[in-house]
Amino acid sequence: MTVTPSIPRSPDLKGQAAPCPEISLPENPVTIARELAAEFAATAAERDRQGGTPQAERDRIRASGLLRLAIPAEYGGAGASWITVAQVVREIAKVDASLAHVFSYHPLGVIIPQLYGSEAQERYYYSETARHNWFWCNALNPLDRRLVLTRDDSGYRLNGTKSFCSGAKNSDYLPTTAVVPGEEAFTVVVIPTSRAGLTCHDDWDNIGQRQTDSGSVTFDSVTVYPEEILTPRQPGHPFQTFRACLAQFNLANIYVGIAQGALAAARDYAQTQTRPWPTSGIEAATEDPYRLHRFGELWVGLSGAEALVDRAADQMQTAWDRGWDLTEQQRGECAVAIATAKIAATQAGLAITNQMFDLMGARATSRQHGFDRYWRNLRTFTLHDPVDYKLREVGNWALNQQYPTPGFYA
Repeated sequence: MTVTPSIPRSPDLKGQAAPCPEISLPENPVTIARELAAEFAATAAERDRQGGTPQAERDRIRASGLLRLAIPAEYGGAGASWITVAQVVREIAKVDASLAHVFSYHPLGVIIPQLYGSEAQERYYYSETARHNWFWCNALNPLDRRLVLTRDDSGYRLNGTKSFCSGAKNSDYLPTTAVVPGEEAFTVVVIPTSRAGLTCHDDWDNIGQRQTDSGSVTFDSVTVYPEEILTPRQPGHPFQTFRACLAQFNLANIYVGIAQGALAAARDYAQTQTRPWPTSGIEAATEDPYRLHRFGELWVGLSGAEALVDRAADQMQTAWDRGWDLTEQQRGECAVAIATAKIAATQAGLAITNQMFDLMGARATSRQHGFDRYWRNLRTFTLHDPVDYKLREVGNWALNQQYPTPGFYA
């Protein structure tokens, strides 16, 4: 669908809150993330059992200044690197995978106008997000083609449903993909979550990531203004397809964060609660040779995953900094590095979250500890897209030197 965006002052801003100058930009974002994580850790297990929207915790993130982290400085943001964003996400994921999930999709959302829109749309959404401290969510879900964008006498309308809309409830802005009748490619639309006719449903009832509000959103004749329909400046350009790399990198960081948190929890419990097995002949569980062996194996796997994710971070930041000068080869090299890191993070994380109970003992399965949430969260999230297909992509590179085909998942 071709439109001519003018980006006037959005009609939805008239009734919205004033800008938020009292929220300062984060000078030490990783430190802020650690402080928030310490707060979130106190209630993480209980909130996981309850599910629902983590309203108070989202408000703490709003007040922290971290929503401006990935916004370029020229638009009023902190201008932080993706390396820093990843460190923040990982710190939160160590204690609360759901909150890391919801927060991490904010920077992935706020960059969408830069990649899929015009220069005017990039400037408008970055500046207004920094000015109003908007919280973005994720409702792209390219596998769900039930949302349709049409034009009528009064303008544009959205009708249909999107599933797996992480963080949609309690968000301020919602980016989504819609089908235009007669067109194969998706059209990307960005609208306020409060727009009349848009409903976020409480139908997320999965075993993990229980506080991500990843349910469905329905659109009943939702008004869309021309300037809210993104118009790519260079369709198909390697940089325009780069959000998939960022999204995959984000997942790898959350997986590593969950694994780090799980191994730390297992260590703390084994040091303070676990008893030596009667026939072991040792006085402390921390001296058990089998336990030491298992901790060593898991540590090596996690260290390898961390190193691969950090290496991918460097490559990704370099690629991002090239912007519209990014080549297909540079994008491909970055995609392979990210896929490799994500595979390693998946494998190491699942090993840790499963085997941590062997390290702690039977009493660690008590519901009061909530240690099962590490496995449930990681198991749920690692099904985002099949790891076997990631291995095939990496294998095709290792054997045939073929880069992954750019798409929403590669």
